[in-house]
Amino acid sequence: MNLLVQALPIAAPTVGWAAHALILARRLRTARTDPLTGLMCRDEFVSRARRAVKHPNAAVLLLDLNGFKQINDTHGHAVGDQVIAAVGRRLGAWCRERGGFAARLGGDEYTAVVRLAPDADLHAELTYGLSARLSAALDTGTVTLAPRASIGVCRTSHRPGAALPDLLRGADEAMYTAKRLGQHWRPAGEADVCPAVDGRPAADGRPAADGRPAAGGRPAVDGRRPVVADGRRTADGRRTAHGRRPVDVRRTGRSGAHLTLLPQTRRRAS
Repeated sequence: MNLLVQALPIAAPTVGWAAHALILARRLRTARTDPLTGLMCRDEFVSRARRAVKHPNAAVLLLDLNGFKQINDTHGHAVGDQVIAAVGRRLGAWCRERGGFAARLGGDEYTAVVRLAPDADLHAELTYGLSARLSAALDTGTVTLAPRASIGVCRTSHRPGAALPDLLRGADEAMYTAKRLGQHWRPAGEADVCPAVDGRPAADGRPAADGRPAAGGRPAVDGRRPVVADGRRTADGRRTAHGRRPVDVRRTGRSGAHLTLLPQTRRRAS
């Protein structure tokens, strides 16, 4: 009994510091995790993704839900939150099965890094795998919904040596093009950038993963991809019918620390 009494003054501070450390660890974990989806937050994703994209089989994905505003407007924000959470869980599980991880960037936009084998069938992986999983029926208690997303994917093997900002930009452009064309997903081309008009990625100027012209199928001129401008095509910087030059989507001098590389004024189609 005397030994116990003598040990108390020494043990009490130790227990206190241990409890304090657990509380700090929990708070840090919470700060790194999106409370609605359980996925990692933006800053934590960037920290991990910068290392992960160095793997030769890495692929960066960007996803944006389709018609989410209509869900909120029709069924309320509580149902919208259930959709956001369910998509996050499904995306996270799919990524873990492929040695990767996912994050919620905010709103109804997500990103991820996974490893895909060089001979992986992207159509099977993304159409029958990820898209089908995300759009599985979701019973919210008041209505059953089938969430759908537009997905852009940029593989490091198609852009050797590209840093995370470039890969994210490629995935973002591919995702936006998929949304405009009503596709489940779309791969980023092997070129450094995709031509754009007024800051918006062109819908048909990107080559497919196998090097063939995509969507519109129009041939390139002098080795350059065509740019669509007000229904007309230009191959370089020549002025369009309205006197505006095609705008290159390249961004310079912007850090990827907060993913500011993603277009901040992008006008999305729902």
